[in-house]
Amino acid sequence: MAQVTIYIPNDLESQIKAMASSLNISISKFISTILEQKVQNEWSHASRKLAGAWDDFPTLQEIRANQGQDIPREEF
Repeated sequence: MAQVTIYIPNDLESQIKAMASSLNISISKFISTILEQKVQNEWSHASRKLAGAWDDFPTLQEIRANQGQDIPREEF
């Protein structure tokens, strides 16, 4: 596994240590998890499961119902 040295402000280090401690994981695991989430190129499984989850979303006909009628088009 690769090792990387980064420089961060002291206040950020304190926040990272506190958050990693509250999650009961190492600082290294905490940072690598965040980086993995940020460099993902696809939707998470949980996000993909949301597709079609809203039953009450209006249909195209319902959306267009109050738009009125088009005027007749001119012929060429």
